[in-house]
Amino acid sequence: MSRLLVVRLSALGDVIHTIPAVIALRERHDVAWAVETPYRELVELVAGVPAIPVALKRWSLRNIREARHAVRGFDIAIDFQGLVKSALLARASGAKDRIGFAREFIREKPAAWLMNHRRHVDPSKHVVEWNLQLAGVDKAPEVDFGKFTVYGQRSTNEIVILPGAGRKEKQWPYFAELAKRVKIVAAWGPGEEELARATGARMAPPTNLRELAQLLRDARLVIGGDTGPLHLAAALGTPVIGLYGPTNPSRNGPYGQLGNVVESYSTTRSMEAIRVDDVMRKIDQVVR
Repeated sequence: MSRLLVVRLSALGDVIHTIPAVIALRERHDVAWAVETPYRELVELVAGVPAIPVALKRWSLRNIREARHAVRGFDIAIDFQGLVKSALLARASGAKDRIGFAREFIREKPAAWLMNHRRHVDPSKHVVEWNLQLAGVDKAPEVDFGKFTVYGQRSTNEIVILPGAGRKEKQWPYFAELAKRVKIVAAWGPGEEELARATGARMAPPTNLRELAQLLRDARLVIGGDTGPLHLAAALGTPVIGLYGPTNPSRNGPYGQLGNVVESYSTTRSMEAIRVDDVMRKIDQVVR
């Protein structure tokens, strides 16, 4: 069986969207996954493949040397990320066949030069389908994200909001107004506590990633922008409402729940254009 290196270093939502393709690849190859250290446990528990933890968010010669050494000895490499650093890892693996997206589908165009198999995908599809197409897979397998939660039993709880996002323009500015109309709990991560408190919602306790997964799985509903925890909630089977402005919900929406989106991408692409009344109507639709 050929040894295959998967390269998708981060972030949380992108790792989640790559897992179905990796599970399918696992049936045909001996797979390992190069990923940033915080997502190691998620990869190993849910995708069921060994993780090769790397630390390349902050570049240093030591981190680069360690990562290059860790990924050696593969026959095939698939770069699901399309960045120069991920392509360099695929190249460092020694893989004879290096597969990546065609140039027009990646952010850092020079990364395509390091691939010797560049694949086109259907741009109208969701990114999960992009990844399946890149892997040469026709159908997404079943994925049990429940393995990543702390406790097995589900207990439906309250509405959880996600005020934070990786980029400020993805943050919805009206959670405080929503909190005056609906009883909600604010989940937050590193650097987001002040933002969460400003909503006036009840604060969730601090959590690690697995504890966050438990909180999201047990929620009655999760509301947030295009952010990793929203995608984790959707993957766990919790009803979600995605608030989308600058990103395309057709490509990046909550997979399996694309109808549960309130968006301004088709108009202003501004999160400020999404009104509280619009979200209230969607809440009524989703949790009725």
